[in-house]
Amino acid sequence: MVTPHQFRRSRERLIRVCESVAGADAVSLRRELLQEIRGAVRFDAYAWVLTDPETSVGVAPLADVPSALRPELPRLIRLKYLTMVNRWTRPGCWAASLHEATGGDLSKSLLWREVLARHDVIDVASVVFRDAFGCWGFLDLWRTGDAAPFSAAETAFLAAINQPTTAALRRCQALSFAIPQEPTAQRVAPVVLLLSTDLEVAGQTPATEGYLRQLVPPGEGAAPVPAGAYNVAAQLLAVEAGVDTHPPSARVHVRDGVWLTLRADRLSGTESLGAGTIAVTIEEASPAERADLFARAFGFTAREKELFGYLISGLDTRGVAQRMFLSEHTVQDHLKSIFSKTAVRNRRALLSRALGT
Repeated sequence: MVTPHQFRRSRERLIRVCESVAGADAVSLRRELLQEIRGAVRFDAYAWVLTDPETSVGVAPLADVPSALRPELPRLIRLKYLTMVNRWTRPGCWAASLHEATGGDLSKSLLWREVLARHDVIDVASVVFRDAFGCWGFLDLWRTGDAAPFSAAETAFLAAINQPTTAALRRCQALSFAIPQEPTAQRVAPVVLLLSTDLEVAGQTPATEGYLRQLVPPGEGAAPVPAGAYNVAAQLLAVEAGVDTHPPSARVHVRDGVWLTLRADRLSGTESLGAGTIAVTIEEASPAERADLFARAFGFTAREKELFGYLISGLDTRGVAQRMFLSEHTVQDHLKSIFSKTAVRNRRALLSRALGT
């Protein structure tokens, strides 16, 4: 049994990992943090999913689940979005166990009842990573076999690491806004993946596989798994079922400062493909989508975000001051704060980094 002293030491080590995030990517950070978490909380499988901070929809999963469960991945994701028990979008919920939330009756969870029970899962500890700027991810830790459910001390430990972990995840997203070293070719049109209501792939445009390989690189010789597409499609199902109201869309970083946007919607007139076919589009994020995410990742205040929007529209200091009813001196003070947060020295570098130009 882990003692309170050991929990404290584990939290201290985890905080040090979070504070040394400079230059780390979100995958490496999560792997290192999982090692620290495992020292305090035993688990047999996990799924750590980054989310779009505005919509809370998952985009970049890191997971290690039983091999027998992998063929059921689409079903698992669909039910994760449709269940109300310990949903990561629930206000005020930072960490909780499935056993505690259901009073020991795990069948109250749609996900457990339909999938996890058949794979000998006896409890799931869920953690959400959210701050004032949005939801940056969620983590599910699974216990299987004859292990005891997660204890109150273990879920308290997971709740206690929420704040430093959230800040580190957000900084990783901020670091992904690299200034391009050279221009990249822009795609003219989005690619499309067609899914059934059960999230089975029904078709795709020729360029889709290339995008999917960027989103979740598969093993050598393996086909890419459209996990991000499954998530936005599952969110569409959740909206239709009245479980959640966030739009079925998400932005995800893929490489060298490039961000993609995924969206899901129903197609009409597709009887040959099956009733209610879901179309997931994948395209490069627009300047407005990048700018919003950039401001969230760097923790802009409301005033700084407003000023940033005016800079993008091309206004100079005088024009910004007039629009915001501020003095030019105050505008310059806000600009200095933005430059400090983003580690740039001038407006041109700021916009280049934010917009990917």
